Amino acid sequence: MATAAEAAGEAELGLLECRVCFEPYGPGGQRRPRNLPCGHVLCRGCLGALGSRGRLECPFCRRVCGPADTSDCLPLLQLLEVLGPACGILPAAGSGAPGLRLALGGWGALVNPTGVAACPKSGRLAVAHDGKKRIHVYGPSGSCLQRFGERGEAGCDVKYPLDVAVTADGHVVVSDGGDRAVKAFDWEGHGVLAVREGFCLPWGLDATPESDVILADAEAGVLYRLTADFGKGELKKCQVLRAKLTSPRGVAVCRSSGAVVVVEHLKARGPKGSSTRIKIFSVDMDLVGQLDSFGLNLFFPSKIYTTAVAFDKEGRIVVTDVCSQAVICLGKPGQFPIFNPLISHGLSYPIGLTYTADNSLVVLDSGDYTVKIYSST
Repeated sequence: MATAAEAAGEAELGLLECRVCFEPYGPGGQRRPRNLPCGHVLCRGCLGALGSRGRLECPFCRRVCGPADTSDCLPLLQLLEVLGPACGILPAAGSGAPGLRLALGGWGALVNPTGVAACPKSGRLAVAHDGKKRIHVYGPSGSCLQRFGERGEAGCDVKYPLDVAVTADGHVVVSDGGDRAVKAFDWEGHGVLAVREGFCLPWGLDATPESDVILADAEAGVLYRLTADFGKGELKKCQVLRAKLTSPRGVAVCRSSGAVVVVEHLKARGPKGSSTRIKIFSVDMDLVGQLDSFGLNLFFPSKIYTTAVAFDKEGRIVVTDVCSQAVICLGKPGQFPIFNPLISHGLSYPIGLTYTADNSLVVLDSGDYTVKIYSST
């Protein structure tokens, strides 16, 4: 039987989260609580989704109103301000934090996006999503240059893209969970190679400076290194780097040191019991550091659930956190972990992360189907 303290804790959690998306409220962005005229409260993100056509129907009592009839829920905002870190709110990013420069895609342009990658030379971005043409290529100015990767049964069609990487020699590599393959394309969208090496669920991808591809197989728990001559369409080597990982998904390679960081998704009982673990390997694949969500909670003011990871130009580890809708720098492997929020507002559900050649931060936000590009101010 639940104690009074446990019941009070449950009530507090219910009060501080949106009852539509069950995400915690925050002081700004899409998580800001808004009052409906009927008295019910939703987050700004759900309010925008439900009232996208100028007519909003309360999901609880069905009273109809307009988006302009809503207002900030001041009691909840004041409570969030009082509770601060105790309710999972990150401190605001510092004055040197990157600022939003450009937003790409959006509803209708991208459908359930899953991965983003940057070309280290040209600055072009490749985005994987669930639309008719699975891969969209954007230029540095934000224009869409190419769409390819048809949904179909042919060898280089893309059934269900889970992630994307761009190699130094200019090839777009996609992990396809639909037929458990890794597929490579040139910038024009021509399929040059499809690798099927007995993968169980190929997921996270990143490219090394030598144009090899590091692949995380989430179901097999294996990290691979694929060496290929993409120009000739030949796979030269498929090497197991690490085995016995726990559902590895996100993966990133440091271009300066060759270090590799992997995000494992740990299984737990209960709908809210899942967590993540970050593992850091040297260029020789020796384990040099690891920390799970529980360990991170000892250092940081809120629970962190990592969905994507990248290295910046200086070799620092940067992650997306869907609990606080934020991007956080964890420091270099030798410093790990530090706590430096880079982006603490304006994100809905960040699931992808990469850096461009000029060190601009690129975040894939599946909450509003956009790619957001931030530059240091």
